[in-house]
Amino acid sequence: MEVFDANISLTPYRAEHGFGAILFDHEYIRQADANLFAPAHWGERASPVSSGGRGGAWFVDAPFGACVLRHYLRGGMAAKVSRDRYLWMGANRTRSFAEFGLMRVLFKRGLPVPRPLAACYQRDGIWYRGAILLERIQAVRSLADLVTTAGSTIPWEKVGNLIVRFHREGLDHADLNAHNLLFDEGEKGWMIDFDRCVLRIPDTRWRERNLLRLRRSLLKLKGERSEDELKRAFERLRKSYLLDWERSC
Repeated sequence: MEVFDANISLTPYRAEHGFGAILFDHEYIRQADANLFAPAHWGERASPVSSGGRGGAWFVDAPFGACVLRHYLRGGMAAKVSRDRYLWMGANRTRSFAEFGLMRVLFKRGLPVPRPLAACYQRDGIWYRGAILLERIQAVRSLADLVTTAGSTIPWEKVGNLIVRFHREGLDHADLNAHNLLFDEGEKGWMIDFDRCVLRIPDTRWRERNLLRLRRSLLKLKGERSEDELKRAFERLRKSYLLDWERSC
């Protein structure tokens, strides 16, 4: 994976409990501090994201553009131990820095992802908390929203084409669900949420695992569409995916 990025700066900071550090794109953000990641700092310019994920995300109207702020939160059984604390294993292994670095690589390769603007961790003993700030993609709807809205036209073939673009680059998405694929009115697509994702040598097993995760997500959402309708639609997606993949081999 590419590691050098001349546009990225690193700055440490002191917190009331412990200390932290911030990676940021100095083309967009001239000076970075912990307030970047505090919804209260933004006041009325921050509004909670209401759909998808576990909460802990806000739309932010920042001086440098429209952004999405996301705090890293646990789900499932792990959330009963701690909702937002993770075991410290080094700065580069924090969820925030890892996702920021991966997204910079994908963005520089020309893949349709939000531009990552800043990421931070705050360490307190053996634990840390993390957050990330991303460019907001405007005027888009998630595949989940399209599926659950009656009468929506869904570009199934283009969903398959979009996934192929990332798989060609070796992107194994940890949670490829319908909330993490966005489309505008012109059917241009983006992929989001790269927490715990990795770059690998393309392999049938993990590519198929990604597709099956998306299929489960679609069948779970369903909306007013029948299960049979969604299964047929997914086969259109898969056929488009396979045709596009074979062209790239």
